[in-house]
Amino acid sequence: MLRATDVEPAIAAVLALLPGAPARTGPTRVIAVDGRSGAGKSSFARRLGAALDDAPVVRLDDVYPGWDGLEDGVTRLVDGVLRPVSMGDSATLRRYDWVTESDGEAYQIPCAATMVVEGCGAGAAVCRPFLSVLVWVQAPEDVRFRRAIDRDGESYRPHWRQWADQEDAHFAREGTAGQADVLLDTGTL
Repeated sequence: MLRATDVEPAIAAVLALLPGAPARTGPTRVIAVDGRSGAGKSSFARRLGAALDDAPVVRLDDVYPGWDGLEDGVTRLVDGVLRPVSMGDSATLRRYDWVTESDGEAYQIPCAATMVVEGCGAGAAVCRPFLSVLVWVQAPEDVRFRRAIDRDGESYRPHWRQWADQEDAHFAREGTAGQADVLLDTGTL
């Protein structure tokens, strides 16, 4: 496992690994960016996608079906993106509307040589057969909490523990951090 404490070295590590990583999802190399809420996954994934000639970035935040939906979001990722792309089909997801608490519009994921999927659960065991590279992003809980509230506002505060309990159960079962090719510690960023 390669370790980094800054985004640029972590991106460089992924770019160095990618040519030797097999495309396990048809002709597409999928990079998963996983970790707990507020760790910096989304920011890292956006920068990684840009470094990969604007590779599509699939955000699990767009597909989790509500505050109890971590596991269902993983299922939606596999069924809506990873499995279809591995069979040469296009990928379509329904964006979850957090305001109405229902599925919203469907959107297509463009075909590309490389795709980034990011969110809690992106590196789950059921996803790993489709992944070329797995990145784990971490930070201390107090840093993650502050970032999450700064990002999502006070509306996230009552859901923090509810989501964290799902993360605790998921990551204890999955052991995702131990499976990662690259570990990015954003606690000092």
